Amino acid sequence: MTPTIDYQRITDLATAIESLTEEERFLLETALLDRSVESTEGVCGGYARLRGTRIPIWTLVSFKNQGASHEELLRNYPTLTLKKLQLA
Repeated sequence: MTPTIDYQRITDLATAIESLTEEERFLLETALLDRSVESTEGVCGGYARLRGTRIPIWTLVSFKNQGASHEELLRNYPTLTLKKLQLA
C-alpha cells in the first residue's frame, strides 16, 4: 500500500523553509545532518553508518584514507550525496 502524499503539508513546509533566516537555515541543515548517521545493533556490525544504508562510516573513511576521491566514492555508492559523504 502506497502512503498518501500530503501536498499541502509539503507546500507549507517549503514556505516555512523559505522564510527562515540564514542562521536558521544553517541550524536546520545541521540538525538534519546530525540525523544522517545511525548505529543499530545487528546492522553492519553495530558500527555507525549513514542512515537508511548499510554503508559504514569507517568504510568511507578507509577508502578516503587510501586515496579515493569524492567522485570515485560517489560513483561507487550511487545512493550517496556529496553532503553525506562529507559528513562521513
